[in-house]
Amino acid sequence: MSKENSPQQHCSGIGGQAVLEGVMMKNGRDYAVAVRKENGEIVVKKDTYDGLFSGLPVRRIPLVRGFFVLLDSLILGLRVTDYSASMYDPEDTTDPDSPKEKLITTLILIASMVIAVGLFILLPYAIAGFVSSRIGIPGILVLIEGVLRLSIFLIYITAISAMKDIRRLYQYHGAEHKCINCLESGLPLTVENARKSTRLHKRCGSSFTMFVMLVSIILFFFIRTDSHIMRVVLRILLIPVISGVSYELIRLAGSSNNPLIQLISKPGLWMQLMTTKEPDDDMIRVGIASVEAVFDWKKYLSDEFGDTASETEQ
Repeated sequence: MSKENSPQQHCSGIGGQAVLEGVMMKNGRDYAVAVRKENGEIVVKKDTYDGLFSGLPVRRIPLVRGFFVLLDSLILGLRVTDYSASMYDPEDTTDPDSPKEKLITTLILIASMVIAVGLFILLPYAIAGFVSSRIGIPGILVLIEGVLRLSIFLIYITAISAMKDIRRLYQYHGAEHKCINCLESGLPLTVENARKSTRLHKRCGSSFTMFVMLVSIILFFFIRTDSHIMRVVLRILLIPVISGVSYELIRLAGSSNNPLIQLISKPGLWMQLMTTKEPDDDMIRVGIASVEAVFDWKKYLSDEFGDTASETEQ
């Protein structure tokens, strides 16, 4: 039986993502990638990532910091994904910190953002504009656009889920969540405890994506201009605002058990039913190895839960 997020659950501050046959966990500027090699060995690499414009005051401004966090997540995600893939290519000896690799990462990041803008902003807007012009109801464009954007995303998730590698990726995603939920529920980080924990987490990137969808519908509703070009330009310019608002919402969702916050978190948790799968014990062990490389979970349990954590271990 899964242990759902309970009122006593504490936010640990750690997060991560699934990679090819592994899990990345991040705690502050420290991160670790644990990958299971073909021979069954778990290899753990620990490193640091300060992020873009680290140390500048702008990184601490609410509603602004979210955009930088999003960019950091994309950059670090590309870095750790490339590392996990290199574990299965013995001839790959590239240095991720070399100027050449940094340039390639930047170009991939730009290309990914261009594709995302085209697929999730321009395409839904174009289709919604065509449909709404035939319906003739004022204000319907934004609603149709939002439904189309969500539908395209769900179709994309469903389509790639049929791939074996992606399904295993979703299982490692589930392992990542189970490890974090295990700790944040006050349980010692063991395979058995993690297995019983839920694979859904309110601070997940899938939930962030859902918040982005909902926030964009609200903000785009207030764009009042007859120029199609200006509508598109404003939609693109609002990306930092949308990501900033969504980041603040997901931060709040991850640290609050307020009934209203719980309610608006539900759509993101439902989406995670698609983007996470139940992991096997070996996958959970990989997640545990990644956590232990960057996070003193025994001290965390002692500080946050006191004697309660030790009692649950007995």
